[in-house]
Amino acid sequence: MEPFKNNISPDLVRCIGGHVAQHHADFDRLGFEADILEELDSLELKQRAALIARHLDHHLPRELSARFAIMQAMLHPMTEVAFDRGSDEQGIRGWGMMPLGMVVAASGLEDFDASFALLKEMTKRATAEFDVRPFLASDQDQALAIMAPWVKDESVHVRRLVSEGTRPRLPWGMRLQALVADPTPTLPLLEALKDDPEDYVRRSVANHLNDIAKDHPELVADIAKRWLKGADRNREKLVRHACRSLIKQGHTATLEAFGLNPPEIRVEGPHVLTSEVAYGGALGFNIELVSTSSKTQDLVIDYLIHFKKANGTLAPKVFKWTKLTLAPGERLTLSRSHAIRPITTRVYYGGTQAVSLRINGQDFGFSEFELVMPTAMN
Repeated sequence: MEPFKNNISPDLVRCIGGHVAQHHADFDRLGFEADILEELDSLELKQRAALIARHLDHHLPRELSARFAIMQAMLHPMTEVAFDRGSDEQGIRGWGMMPLGMVVAASGLEDFDASFALLKEMTKRATAEFDVRPFLASDQDQALAIMAPWVKDESVHVRRLVSEGTRPRLPWGMRLQALVADPTPTLPLLEALKDDPEDYVRRSVANHLNDIAKDHPELVADIAKRWLKGADRNREKLVRHACRSLIKQGHTATLEAFGLNPPEIRVEGPHVLTSEVAYGGALGFNIELVSTSSKTQDLVIDYLIHFKKANGTLAPKVFKWTKLTLAPGERLTLSRSHAIRPITTRVYYGGTQAVSLRINGQDFGFSEFELVMPTAMN
């Protein structure tokens, strides 16, 4: 697979240089490109974008209206395109927006209106979700006032920017500490976007709520309960995705919002079928559920693998399993296989590990197994 950083390539540098030259008579294109290309290959993705942004900042006019006029003229005429549509002789788009957005964020704080007008056009050609954040950090009220009408914009990318750009904990983006502490200023925006016709927007709303849930779980549980009333399939999907972390944690109010009550069951297991698991193999286990209720129950069943850490302690990781309906008195047997194979986000350590269950937020059982690592990895 092509390294992610290669999206900010020498060809993109030359393309940007060519478009600046078309609209800036005093531009030293050869010097601009040479200085960047000298360093580019040794850098990672964000470093590459920041390098281009620094040199653009140096070569573009200092006066903001002149600077922004050149950047506006550089934009590709085609909008509503994905990242994988590259910049070309017609203009800059896709990954080319990354360094351009950095320039706006670094130099435009003195003029919110001009900066947001340009970012609105840029986001149609990729995204400006990272670049609106310095403005939100500088003057949240002013930034939100500009973005609020965008919830009705005809562009799906602009509508998504309202939700994605204001996420309190956007991955790769600066953390918006004021919204981490108090997310209520963005709630009217999410309310307006919750039934957006595009899944691209609704998924951003869900991720925004999932961010909020990390610091304000009760608030998100309350929103979930309210939004689920009379919800169609799309909104229910949004709310379920928004609450994914809370559901995994077994957050009681969130589970109740989905009609999931404390389970009335007897659980046998999990019974480990493979007491020794070789690294690269799979853990097999089964459970038996017996309803002790006189009513039908909806159950969400997850399982936890308690992985051994470097210091010898166990740390649980929750995995989704299944949703089912259990009739009064019903007995049900379920089996599961969990592969233990190399992944980039986990280091495995041999020795005693364990598996347990989480059903409608309540934990059941705890069965150990041995993970056997190759000798060379011990």
